[in-house]
Order: sequence, then structure tokens, then C-alpha cells
Amino acid sequence: MIKAIGMLLWNIIVTIAHAVLTVLYKIIGKELTDEAFDGWIQFVKFGMVGVLNTVLSYLITEGGYFALRKPLGSETLALQISQTAAFIITVFISYLINSTLVFKKEEGKERNPWKTLIKTYIAYSFTGILLNNVLIYIEVELLHFSPLIAPLLNLIIDVPVNFFMNKLWAYRTE
Repeated sequence: MIKAIGMLLWNIIVTIAHAVLTVLYKIIGKELTDEAFDGWIQFVKFGMVGVLNTVLSYLITEGGYFALRKPLGSETLALQISQTAAFIITVFISYLINSTLVFKKEEGKERNPWKTLIKTYIAYSFTGILLNNVLIYIEVELLHFSPLIAPLLNLIIDVPVNFFMNKLWAYRTE
């Protein structure tokens, strides 16, 4: 029953995405090819994994924070440990889901799972830590954007960069 509901929802998402992309492609005077559509669907799947991991990361971080703050006697340390654990766990979950649903291995191609896992952690560390911190500095300190808005703006750059790092580097088959 749950699988049937999931398939129904996915089919609705695909249908809506196809209609929207067809219109957008017509606006720019191009035809939406099957190959282009498949690429967009892969990006949508990647985004859905990201949404799931964001929710899980928040729950793990907050759960760990509340479980650790009194025993550790430090709210900051509890939050840092919880957030680190959330990062490690959710990137691993992302690796598992992306390996099977988003960046499927082509038939006859090989991919070393350990190498892919390490590259996945590197890609997420680059975008989630390094790139975000650089962007936050530029946006808040130099451009005077709100610290509440800057992280949301980062998603416009962060998500596509992370997607392409994973697609073209971490999950590349040989």
C-alpha cells in the first residue's frame, strides 16, 4: 500500500515536472528531449534526497543536543557533537539512496563503493562547509545580506554544485 502511494506521488511529480519543463523549453525556443528530461528528473531525485536528509539532520542534531547537553554540561559541545553525528549519518544515508535511486550504475560499468563513499563525503564537505562558509562571509560581511536570508540564497549555488560534483565525480563509473 505504501509503495503504491509512493509510486502514485512520484508519477504525479514526474507528470508535473514534464509539463513545466516542456513549457519552459518552449519559452526558450528549444525542445525537451528525453535525455534532457531524464537529467532534470535525476536533479529532482537528488533534491528530494536532500530534503529528506535535511529533515533527518535536524532531528538527529536536536535529539542529540537534548540528550547530551546535561550529561556534557555544555550546550555548545552537545550541539557540535550532535551536528557532526548528523552530518556523518545523513551523508551516509545520502550515499545509500543516491547510489540506488539517483546515480544508478550503468550496465557493464564499474564503480568502487568505498571510493564513491569517500568522494561523497568530500563533495558534501566542500559544499556544506567550505563553499557555504565562503558564501556566508561574502553575503553577510561584504554585501550586508541578512544572516537569516544568506543560507537560503546559498541553496541556489550549493545544491547544483553538489549535484554536479556527485554526478560527474563521486558517482562516476569506469
